[in-house]
Amino acid sequence: MPTAPAPLRPQDRVAIVCTARKASHEELSAAVATLTGWGLQVVLGESTNIAHHQFGGDDEVRRRDFQRQLDDPGIRAILIARGGYGTPRIIDQLNFSHFTEDPKWIAGFSDITTLNCHLLRLGHESIHGVMPLLFHQPGGEAALESLRSALFGEPITYTVAPQPLNRFGRAEGELIGGNLSLLQNLTGTASDCPTAGRILFLEDTDEYLYAIDRMLVHLDRTGKLAGLAGLLVGHFSNPQDNLVPFGQTPYEIIDTYARRYNFPVAYGFPVGHEPENMALICGRRASLTVDANGARVEYV
Repeated sequence: MPTAPAPLRPQDRVAIVCTARKASHEELSAAVATLTGWGLQVVLGESTNIAHHQFGGDDEVRRRDFQRQLDDPGIRAILIARGGYGTPRIIDQLNFSHFTEDPKWIAGFSDITTLNCHLLRLGHESIHGVMPLLFHQPGGEAALESLRSALFGEPITYTVAPQPLNRFGRAEGELIGGNLSLLQNLTGTASDCPTAGRILFLEDTDEYLYAIDRMLVHLDRTGKLAGLAGLLVGHFSNPQDNLVPFGQTPYEIIDTYARRYNFPVAYGFPVGHEPENMALICGRRASLTVDANGARVEYV
């Protein structure tokens, strides 16, 4: 069973770093105010407020900053400022030995799926949730509150309205998942995680419909779907299409492969690149119930 870091307490120190795209102190100021309002002390890492092309510093700066926060026993959570691209470039140069001895919360989504999966591979829980750059996006209040609840160890239950493609059933398993394109990219790497017996959640943004299908084919061919306990399908925002239409929506594409198996599936789960991006604890055992009333997810 994956190890859960200790819940945050008032006056704990938390760090904000960039493992992917750049973020200025001005862009992060509202998030700092929010975290301070939660009673936390905020440390802005070396990789914030600098830029190397689109990145928050070059690979060495981002690696060094993240490593420093991993190794500092006084830092009790690391929040990744934003996604984009960049985390896979440094993941293999990180040393998690001190972290393994004294785990702390690491939170983010999108490109940070790399860290969520890598930590689960090492046997640790982490949080897939809204990042500081997006703390105050309109409509994101519930997502931000869910992140706070996850960090501070408060109970969380999610209920979702019925969707036409839902597949009924009940399942229990550890949560795993995140951004579809990152999950495919991690296949065969040191950050790849088994999915058998787990509840997989998926989301993505700006992908071509044929590419979504191609990635689902890849996940299916590599056995990532066959042994699932259940599937949560989140936001697939702003899908793209070719001049000759692909002919299916993202949810219809996923249903093409999910219906081959008998696990329950809940579509329309509020996770992904939309303001309603509810925090999920990767590695935490949860139950999924899908019936005529919709879907319910709660930790067990």
